[in-house]
Amino acid sequence: QLQAFGGGLVQPGGTLTLSCAASASTLTDYGIGWFRQAPGKEREAVSCISATSGSRTNYIDSVKGRFTISRDNMKNTVYLQMNSLKPEDTAVYYCNSALTGRAWGSWGQGTQLTVSS
Repeated sequence: QLQAFGGGLVQPGGTLTLSCAASASTLTDYGIGWFRQAPGKEREAVSCISATSGSRTNYIDSVKGRFTISRDNMKNTVYLQMNSLKPEDTAVYYCNSALTGRAWGSWGQGTQLTVSS
């Protein structure tokens, strides 16, 4: 399981970076995805990054140009930098991992992001 860290309360237009780490495994060979679940809504995929070099990234339309996913294999950590935050970004954010062509793993603890003035 992966654990997401770094959530908090941010004002609209603010910036925050989430971190995703694994305590008992190496993330290098895994694609990593960031997901979020807002109250009363289903969990949705926000962004993902390919394994190893992380040369391929994807984002949902609503965060394109505002969020950036990256990975630091030396630190065994994946990041989600979030700029120009909006109230609609409020959700519990999760990260997950998968080998190429495989299903996502089990869900770990998420981190709450609240965007509010």
